[in-house]
Amino acid sequence: MDEPEVLSHDQGRVLAFARTCPGKQDPNDDSAAVIGTLDGGLVLAVADGVGGAPVGHKASAIAMQCLRDSVASQTASGDLRPLILDGIERANSEILELAIGAATTLTVIEVQDRVARGYQVGDSMALVVGQRGLIKWKSTSHSPVGYAIQSGMMGEDEAMHHDERHYVSNLVGSKSMHIEIGPAVRLAALDTILLASDGLFDNLHLDEVCALARVGPPIKRMRSLVDQSTQRMHSEHGKPDDLSIVMLTP
Repeated sequence: MDEPEVLSHDQGRVLAFARTCPGKQDPNDDSAAVIGTLDGGLVLAVADGVGGAPVGHKASAIAMQCLRDSVASQTASGDLRPLILDGIERANSEILELAIGAATTLTVIEVQDRVARGYQVGDSMALVVGQRGLIKWKSTSHSPVGYAIQSGMMGEDEAMHHDERHYVSNLVGSKSMHIEIGPAVRLAALDTILLASDGLFDNLHLDEVCALARVGPPIKRMRSLVDQSTQRMHSEHGKPDDLSIVMLTP
């Protein structure tokens, strides 16, 4: 994509952007989805097919398709959790049935009546950030480095340059897959939700992401995130990668 796509919804404005890794000839391994629900809610998702694994792009696309089909099966207003969990489980089964070692990360946030809840498999990330930059909720990366950050054993700067930052310990397409469910987060009027593949979070610090994601018109926020992460990818310590971002703003 050359420019972010902007969608209007009862829950706010949704912006989405996707771009293949600079210089990469293979397909983009990322996939993203913005899914409206029967009762006016939203399901936002980003998946990152495992680089180096067979058809990572197909694994991430399967995850989006299974999630969309499951949410679309909703027949009455109510809890989305069973549908989202079922969609992820179906994706895991379908990817395993390929029997070629394909796998993907997956991060999902549902929003209903201004209440958000996240679902996590792998190291794509999601966060809810307030108007003043306070992180109200952040997913935990399912990786040795991610758990080290969460426990306070490793700082963010050290993690971004760690030799094992690419290792992921939980994936859709694994017999041992598990789904982490986040708490319900009541959204204030000016809160922003952001989901992205590691093309963003491996190149920008959290405080940089929060600063860029919360200030200015939504389209300017998204362009700033894309521009800054792309610039960092081309720097000495950057990590060139596919980049996908989905953002919900007031």
